[in-house]
Amino acid sequence: MKTLSMLKTGFVILISGLLLTLPLCSFSQEVIEIQVSPSVLNLQNNGQVVTVHTEIAYSLVDAETVSMNGVAIDSWKADDRGNFVAKFLMEEIVGLPGLIVGDYNTLTLEGTKTDGSTFIGTDEVMVINVISKKKN
Repeated sequence: MKTLSMLKTGFVILISGLLLTLPLCSFSQEVIEIQVSPSVLNLQNNGQVVTVHTEIAYSLVDAETVSMNGVAIDSWKADDRGNFVAKFLMEEIVGLPGLIVGDYNTLTLEGTKTDGSTFIGTDEVMVINVISKKKN
């Protein structure tokens, strides 16, 4: 019964008659909800930032570890509910390789929490390349 209990908490190794129990490693990430704004990225737009609203508490996030599709975070803040908000430079996001114009593209936010665990969230944004018509 003791061996079964050890199996539930980790790996059991028998070396030269010595029974060792090693803890299980966890590789899971917390999946969070995110909303990318703007939801339509126009490659011709002069916008400065892409904002990502999350449903994870600001105090739980190690902000300097946060990235989106490999792009480092530019700035961050807490929203009115105390949730983490990430900001990325627009030029870096619209410059991501592999974006498909005229289609939805997945943007993935990843980071580490202050306790060392990780989180991930995805959202779909439409990418367009439209030059606005000037009104006379």
